[in-house]
Amino acid sequence: MDNPEKTLIFVVEKKKLNMEKQLFTSESVSCGHPDKICDQISDAVLDNFLKQDSESKVACECFITNNLLVIGGEAHTHASVDIITTAKKVLEEIGYNGTNGFNPETAVFVNTLHEQSSDIRMGVDKLLAEKQGAGDQGIMFGYACNETKEYMPLTCMLANKTMEIYDRLRKGGKLPNFKPDAKCQYTVAYEIGDDNKMRPVEIDTVVLSMQHYDTIFSKKEFYDVRDIIVKTLLSENPDYEKYFTKNTKYLINPTGRFVIGGPEGDTGLTGRKIVVDTYGGRCPHGGGAFSGKDSSKVDRSAAYLARYIAKNMVAAGFCDSLEVQLSYAIGVPEPISIFVKQNNGGTTMYSDDAIIDIIKSVFPLTPYGIITHFGLKNFSYSQTAKYGHFGRNEFPWEKTDKVGALKERFVKMEFLKAGI
Repeated sequence: MDNPEKTLIFVVEKKKLNMEKQLFTSESVSCGHPDKICDQISDAVLDNFLKQDSESKVACECFITNNLLVIGGEAHTHASVDIITTAKKVLEEIGYNGTNGFNPETAVFVNTLHEQSSDIRMGVDKLLAEKQGAGDQGIMFGYACNETKEYMPLTCMLANKTMEIYDRLRKGGKLPNFKPDAKCQYTVAYEIGDDNKMRPVEIDTVVLSMQHYDTIFSKKEFYDVRDIIVKTLLSENPDYEKYFTKNTKYLINPTGRFVIGGPEGDTGLTGRKIVVDTYGGRCPHGGGAFSGKDSSKVDRSAAYLARYIAKNMVAAGFCDSLEVQLSYAIGVPEPISIFVKQNNGGTTMYSDDAIIDIIKSVFPLTPYGIITHFGLKNFSYSQTAKYGHFGRNEFPWEKTDKVGALKERFVKMEFLKAGI
């Protein structure tokens, strides 16, 4: 085939609108990316502690490179977990079996997980569970927009779903020449109206880099795989088809070769893909990562709450997008501050102060309230360690079950404003 870049048949003509246009990009990575390997191992270790002792306090982090995996951090628990066996199981499930750059049977494993500091624990453990303080200080962000049915940025959803499909097809034997490590980027053209709203128009560029065995010599094969992945994406998400146009550009394995990858080609660290985990760069992110941390760490649990707040507020129809920041101090139950930004600073229906008052009256804001509401002591965190923590309806913080309460609260506020 002379021009493999043009083999896709998804072409949609777009009407030109007289508006400012901007490009925005989000990326994602496969489960075999070195950083994501570490996230998955950290959360698998956490899950195994929680299965035996739901009160376990854990902060587990990993470092991986060629033939070496180091596991460290802290834990306070009554559970007994074989850390090395847990890590090997994750690696084998991903597909690292000795034939593609990392062999769990010959690699060196170092476990330095130690007892949690009592100084940290005294801020969390209280005689009354309701008085539980935050496990650390920190700032957390949540975001939602009405750009997609998941109330997520389109770029973020496209990238995460593409990587999930790549892994699924590879593990299912449909991509026999490809290895676990992969990355992708979606650049979307947005039109910015006079109301300051961002409206997605078309996908400008798709970048897809996939690690492969040293058997591929034809650029065509890379683009054939591109076709399989994108067609699967659109068959499962037909609402995306309108964004793929004749102008969409594709960069598939741009260097022409990606044989050395995974831990053999790069190091991995827990928590280094926090932008992939959250909103693809559309809003700020907090100072801490998620994976390997139990729910007493507000880095994780309060970030889930912030997303829950933002999604329910947007789903209730009172703003097109909402950014929420929460801050906490170690040992203190209530948040130190709440900040909101509606509609990216554009026109709003209600003041930020009014939105914050409603948040305080409707949502559980303490660590105990968050953990209880979402059932975080009996949750399997491993499922969050790939393809993003948000925009996936199987997670409890993705529910929109506060929409009714929010609308009722807004009605009462309108009555008060009208003096009724």
